Amino acid sequence: MVHPALRVGVVGAGRVGAVLAARLRAAGHHVVAAAGDSDATLERIETLLPGVPNAKPSAVARECELLLLTVPDDMLGNVVSTLVGAGAIREGQYVVHTSGRHGLAVLEPAAAVGARVAAVHPAMTFTGTAVDLERLAGCVFGLTADAGERAFAESLVHDLGGRPMWVPEEMRTLYHAGLAHGANHLVTLVTEAMEVLAAAGADDPAGTLRPLLTAALDNALAHGDAALTGPIVRGDAGTVEAHLADLRDNAPQSLASYVALARATLGRAVTDGRLLPIRALKINELLDAAVADAPAHQWAQEQAHQAAQQVRG
Repeated sequence: MVHPALRVGVVGAGRVGAVLAARLRAAGHHVVAAAGDSDATLERIETLLPGVPNAKPSAVARECELLLLTVPDDMLGNVVSTLVGAGAIREGQYVVHTSGRHGLAVLEPAAAVGARVAAVHPAMTFTGTAVDLERLAGCVFGLTADAGERAFAESLVHDLGGRPMWVPEEMRTLYHAGLAHGANHLVTLVTEAMEVLAAAGADDPAGTLRPLLTAALDNALAHGDAALTGPIVRGDAGTVEAHLADLRDNAPQSLASYVALARATLGRAVTDGRLLPIRALKINELLDAAVADAPAHQWAQEQAHQAAQQVRG
C-alpha cells in the first residue's frame, strides 16, 4: 500500500471511479467523499462505497489528499480548471485522472498550483459492479507522470492490484486508440455476429460463438496474423461473394463492417504472403461492388438520421 494511507476523494463515481475507489478502500486507504449526480452513480456509491458521502466536486477535492478524476475525456479539462478556479485543489495534493487519451497536459492547471499529478488509466472495460474488483488483478495501467511522481503512480497501481506500463505523453492518444479499437469495436463486431446468427435461425448465438471466439482471441493474442483462418486467407472468392449477398438480403446492418474488416484482412493476408495478389484482386472487386449496394447504404443513412434526431431531441 502507498504509505501512509491516504484520504481519497473521487469525482465522477461512475463505472470506473466507484470501482477504483472501492479497491483503494480495500487496500487500506480512506475514501472520504464521492461526487456524482445520476441515479446509477448514486447507486454505485451506495453499493460499492457504503457510508461514503456524496458531495459536490469542489467539496470532494477539499476533503482529500488523493483526488481521483474519473470523468469522461471531453469533460476532464473543464473539471480540472473549475476545481482549480474554486481553490479546491492545493499544493502537495495528489491529482490523478483515469483517462486513456489524456496525459499530463490536461492537468497543467492543477500542477501550476503545486499539485502532484499523474495519468493512471486501467486497460480494462468496467461494468461498475463488484465483478470488476476481481478483474483488476493483473490489469495493466497506462501511466504517465513526471519523474518525481513515478514511484507514487506505481505504488498506486500496486494498491489497485494492477501492473504498470509507462506511456509517453505524446503517445497517450495512440495508446488509447489501440485499446478502443481492440475492445470497443470488438463488442460491436461480436454483437453484429450474434445478430447475423440469429437471423440465420440460431437459438443461442452467444453459445454458438463463445468457443469459436475464445479460441480465435487466444490464437490472435499468441500468434498475430498467423492465427488468421477463413475464406479470405484461403482466397475463396465464391464464399465471400455468397456471404455478401446473404448479408445484403438478411442482415444489411452488418454489411459495411463485414466489408471493412474483410478488406483489412485481405491486405494482411497478401502482405504476409498467404494470399496471391490475383486472388486478392478478385475478392477486392467483390467488396467494392458490395459497398455500392443500395440496401446497405440505405440502412446506414437511416441509422445516421435516427441518431441525429435523438441528439436534437
